[in-house]
This record gives sequence, structure tokens and C-alpha cells, in this order.
Amino acid sequence: MRKSARDFFSPQEEEEIRQAVMSAELDTSGEIRVHIENTCSGDVMDRAAYIFKKLGMNKTAQRNGVLIYLAVKNRRFAILGDQGIHAVVPENFWDGIKTDMLSKFREDHFVEGLIHAIESTGKHLKKHFPRQKDDNNELSDDISFG
Repeated sequence: MRKSARDFFSPQEEEEIRQAVMSAELDTSGEIRVHIENTCSGDVMDRAAYIFKKLGMNKTAQRNGVLIYLAVKNRRFAILGDQGIHAVVPENFWDGIKTDMLSKFREDHFVEGLIHAIESTGKHLKKHFPRQKDDNNELSDDISFG
């Protein structure tokens, strides 16, 4: 059984997730991060917002960062986009991605659920934030842990 955030994914699975982030960011200036921690005792969106700021995701040039947050022992998750994204997308923008993630998670297919969410996020970001010639990777593609 997977015990904690640090050992929730194998090194190979972590690399698959990192590669999915890198691939999703190829066609967009948007930045995607995955953060995993053991528990979330309060509101999951409040915690995700705290981690978002802690990781400096609110400092991207176009304010187009997306955090996929997981609290593995509570089985809670959130997707949080920065203000640049929310200025151009409808209010229920993340609902379909979250529904698909939940479906995969309920089957204990966490890697598949995350990768699907990352790929879907990248496709959505590409529509509103296409990659420019001078784009830089502003944030790490590695999973962060709390």
C-alpha cells in the first residue's frame, strides 16, 4: 500500500508525470505543476491556493500557471489556475478535467488520471496561451512534495 506523498508514485511513475508536464507545455506558454502531500485538513482549494503562492506560481509573466494538487491520505484534490487563465475561460472550466480525474482515481489509476489531466490542461492552455518564440519554462516540471 502506498503510505505517503513521497512514495505514492514510483520513480518511473514520477518520470512519466514529469514527461507529461513537459509535453503539455510544448505548445503553450502556460505552466503546469503537480504538488503532492499527505493530508489537507482544511478546505482543499484554500490549501491549493497557499501551495500555488508558495511555489511562486503567481509570478509567471502571463499569470497562466496551473496547479494540480493532491492530498493522498485524505484522497482530496484540486486544480487551480492563475488569474490570467480565469480572465479568459468560463467558470466551470476545470469541471470536466476534475470529473475525468476522479473517475480514474476511483479505479486506483492515479498516474493515468494525472497524466490525462495534464494533457487536457495543456490542450486548453494552448487555445488561450499559445507558445511564443521567446517563451521560457518559468517553473519546474518536477513534482513537488509537501
